[in-house]
Amino acid sequence: MRLLLLAVAPLLFAGEADAVTMKLEPVIITEWKAVYGTIEARNTVPARARIGGTVADLRATEGDVVKAGQKIATVEDEKLAFQIAALDAQIGALRSQLTAAQADLIRGESLVSRGIVTQQKLDELRSQTGVLQNQISAMEAQRSVVVRQQSEGEVDAPSDGKILTVPITRGAVIMAGETVAIVGGGGLFLRLAVPERHAGALKQGADIRVSLDGRQTIGKLAKIYPQIENGRVIADVEAGALDTTFVNARVLVQLPVGERQALLVPASAIATHDGVDFVSVNEGAATLQRVVIASEVINRPDGNYREVLTGLAAGDEIVLP
Repeated sequence: MRLLLLAVAPLLFAGEADAVTMKLEPVIITEWKAVYGTIEARNTVPARARIGGTVADLRATEGDVVKAGQKIATVEDEKLAFQIAALDAQIGALRSQLTAAQADLIRGESLVSRGIVTQQKLDELRSQTGVLQNQISAMEAQRSVVVRQQSEGEVDAPSDGKILTVPITRGAVIMAGETVAIVGGGGLFLRLAVPERHAGALKQGADIRVSLDGRQTIGKLAKIYPQIENGRVIADVEAGALDTTFVNARVLVQLPVGERQALLVPASAIATHDGVDFVSVNEGAATLQRVVIASEVINRPDGNYREVLTGLAAGDEIVLP
């Protein structure tokens, strides 16, 4: 039956005098290229250890939501506690010496007026007291430095966001500057790797179609990076509906790579019989049906259309339903 319809097409039918018609003219349509994009965190900041030591406490795991300044882990260095204890002992000894020197100074001040102690000896006692006070101040400052180093063992979240990776475990020995966790924050954006043959067609600010979880949204091509990596152009897309629980998830993206002329027919003007598409065309006083090959439905602001690939030509007058 299908072969018979193709063989006898076009078929002639009586035209209707009041039928609504449309003259077929080529229109410019956008050529879309389907690629995959990756959802990434806008800010990926590592939380690093400021001192070396052993991870004594680890409060974070992958997927946790943290606030800036929130404690993630604690790194302990036992040598710092021993240094503080040693400094405390030295400060205690100096304070004892200072107490004795101050007592000698008081006695010297009472004896110098009676001529028992010379003024030179009194000056030596005063100098010794001042030296001990300065030594105590220096030791206390040194102790404050060590205490500060000990407090730097607390690893805090650098920003608000979600913890992406935690490459260490409790009890691990780490060095100063080593990463304890990676925090992703600042929202999500879409990163594309487009084949370089389409580099010339990419325009900053162009609309991008993003398919996520069965729905399609429109994004903007926010930035195109000038350096090509492995034969691909890197570009960033701003889209407001990238709500997902996974980072680095791949989504289907359609981006404009050019324009071309096409013959578009309203989708309602194409009738399908036995799997074959027909379009009614006016030829003089008669209306006939032509067999066409049409594309999928194209959504446009003024309605749904289908591109006719073969069977019609520019200037044909088609009959609308």
